Amino acid sequence: MAAKKKAAKKPAKKAVKKVAKKPAKKKTARKPNAAFMKPVTPNETLAAIVGASPLPRTELTKKLWVYIKKNGLQDKKNKRMINADDKMKKLFGGKAQASMFDLTKFASKNLVK
Repeated sequence: MAAKKKAAKKPAKKAVKKVAKKPAKKKTARKPNAAFMKPVTPNETLAAIVGASPLPRTELTKKLWVYIKKNGLQDKKNKRMINADDKMKKLFGGKAQASMFDLTKFASKNLVK
């Protein structure tokens, strides 16, 4: 007699517990950091570009970008670089070109303390 091969038993499926979904949290509006909203006064080099009145750092950066876009100073091939005109060259410490990541660093150096 040939021994019958027992069919391998399939493991029993375990019951999957369904987790009740928690209600989604309501999104609250982000609060701006108070340090960024504190008005800063630009020195004469920076004031030639953004104006002499005190303004928050966020607005200062926005005005720098408005000036860059208006005068077409962003490099055509490498958009991360900003080509300096006469006013921007003074801001960049004499450099002909600077990275957009260095823009706020140069602006911070040209604030009245």
